Amino acid sequence: MSTQMKVPYVALGLQHAPLIDEITKAVQDVVLSGMFIGGEEVLRFERRFAELCGTKHAVGVSNGTAALSLTMKGLGIGDGDEVITVSHSYLATASSAVLIGARPVFVDVGEDYNIDPSLIEAAITSKTRAIIPVHLTGRPAEMDALTAIAQKHSLHIIEDCAQAVGAQYQGQTVGSFGTAGCYSLHPLKNLSACGDGGVIVTNDDALADFLRKARSHGMKNRDECLFWSPNERLDALQAAILNVKLDSLRAWNDARRVHAHAYCEALQDIVDVPWEPDYMYAVYHAFVIRAKERDALKAYLTERGIDTKIHYPIPTHLQPAAKDLGFGEGSLPLTEQLATDILSLPVYPELTEQQRSFVIDNIREFYTK
Repeated sequence: MSTQMKVPYVALGLQHAPLIDEITKAVQDVVLSGMFIGGEEVLRFERRFAELCGTKHAVGVSNGTAALSLTMKGLGIGDGDEVITVSHSYLATASSAVLIGARPVFVDVGEDYNIDPSLIEAAITSKTRAIIPVHLTGRPAEMDALTAIAQKHSLHIIEDCAQAVGAQYQGQTVGSFGTAGCYSLHPLKNLSACGDGGVIVTNDDALADFLRKARSHGMKNRDECLFWSPNERLDALQAAILNVKLDSLRAWNDARRVHAHAYCEALQDIVDVPWEPDYMYAVYHAFVIRAKERDALKAYLTERGIDTKIHYPIPTHLQPAAKDLGFGEGSLPLTEQLATDILSLPVYPELTEQQRSFVIDNIREFYTK
């Protein structure tokens, strides 16, 4: 076995290379049209994304954080309200609530790294307005249990689908279960813009109408402003690129699944690997293992040219910015334990079988040396 091989964590250039002519043409068409804000490319992307998710509406916005914040505002969530979510996520899940005056109330995750439904009801108060499950790593949360709790307590479900575009739970696409689903189109996501982008899906006509105004200063039309709101539009250049890339999403997700299943088969006897019930279609934005001597393993792989990541080394509730939320060390034991032993392996679609085998061989070598 070779002692070193370059295995990056992501390789966006490899993804774009086969599409470069189409992407260039799409960008050129927008530039020549002069329609940079709104226009047919944005409308076409929204129509296609709504169809992907099985929803009536999709509203393009500037990023995933804006998707969450604007959705909460559209549902009347704000000062003094609470939303129940997880700390084991990218910090924007929580910050999007804080930025509109709401308080994120954290509950711990289960062994699937997603919100533990059994812990939610104990966290509900008279101030609770919504549950925000995160489909972390592209694995759907347990939506049947979450939907039952939300209905029992008259709460909104706002799905954080940032890592889960195309994922399915019992044959239904994530984002379509709750009042709304919020997606990030950041360059590292399974469906990515060449820059920032986001999109919200919903079946709620009134919410969709609000979001279309809220993303554009609260403007009813070119001349009338109904309420104060920021500029959070998805621009036409990014929409044009996304329209090209959307055709490849299923193939990219299937390729990630091939890599993930190969990792599971080869590594399940030496590290904890993710599992996938037969009623789910996970899309493996990240392939996360739990490993003893995690930091030493990470260093060992780095020495051999294998790039890995930790998602996430500092849980949101332990970030300095979160000190006033009231969740100290020890409050979320599994979340805090995961931060010490999880490791994300390369799982991007263009990863070669040779590279994947090199990763597997080196992990096995580390534990048998």
